[in-house]
Amino acid sequence: MNLQHYTWLFFRLSGRISRAAYLLGGLLANLVPAFLLYRFTLAPEASQEGGMWAFAFITIGVICVYSIFALSVKRLHDFDKPGALALSLFVPFLSYIAFVALCLIPGDKAPNRYGEHTNEPA
Repeated sequence: MNLQHYTWLFFRLSGRISRAAYLLGGLLANLVPAFLLYRFTLAPEASQEGGMWAFAFITIGVICVYSIFALSVKRLHDFDKPGALALSLFVPFLSYIAFVALCLIPGDKAPNRYGEHTNEPA
């Protein structure tokens, strides 16, 4: 896989992805901010280092939230559902249920209106 494929996977809203790609991409997009939050908690209070880690956490956190949204849109496309349903990931308790459901529900084996194959741009 090249850089363009990763850019499509994490930042584009077109195409379809499989359950495995969604699970792994979602885990990565959650682990990166978790690591930055961990580093922030280790920094001394009111230090320049703490400010740097806080800035990194907020910046990367926003990027990762969008990435999870983009992954969810493509996962919904895999079983021919509109990407707007991915907004359910912003409802606190519903987000966990939606994530598990998107990891478990199998996609369409045949081509659909969002693409012919999974894990490639439409």
